[in-house]
Amino acid sequence: MDRNLFRGELIQLTASRPGDADVMAKWSEDSAYLRLVDTDYARPRPARDFEDKPEAGPDAQHAIEFRIRAVSDGRLLGFVALHNIEWHNQTAELSIGIGDPNDWNRGYGTEALRLTLRYAFTELNLFRVGLNTISYNQRAIRAYEKVGFVREGVWRSFGLRAGQRYDVILMSILRDEWREAAASRP
Repeated sequence: MDRNLFRGELIQLTASRPGDADVMAKWSEDSAYLRLVDTDYARPRPARDFEDKPEAGPDAQHAIEFRIRAVSDGRLLGFVALHNIEWHNQTAELSIGIGDPNDWNRGYGTEALRLTLRYAFTELNLFRVGLNTISYNQRAIRAYEKVGFVREGVWRSFGLRAGQRYDVILMSILRDEWREAAASRP
């Protein structure tokens, strides 16, 4: 119980801070990033789209979003969100993105996933966390499998990128699978 729920060795999960929206808007100008993070069409978005929304209304109870920051210097690395939370079913969907390609392959995303899953299963008492990712995002798929997600299905030819169709991979992790994966880590 003495571990910080929001802090790991490399990253820290935080609330949004002033200036974050501007950084995230800049990331939205990188089509390669957008095509890894979402299957929606790529388009630059203004900073106001990334600003905190008022914590009222029906969606506020069904989504929790964190900013991912480097422990070393506090700079913004990305975001991670639990959304479409169904409290009665104890389920949620997960989304994550590390914005700057210079920050990819450094373990930030994997640690953010581990912290977010610990939060989901211990703090929120969820039973299942699911996600989907486009099939060419092999780096993300490896990270998801590394923390215990399992492939459970596919949306065939769902994503269209530059005239080519790609499958979308459906993955999930259950609380017991997370416990097992966490216990087996050194």
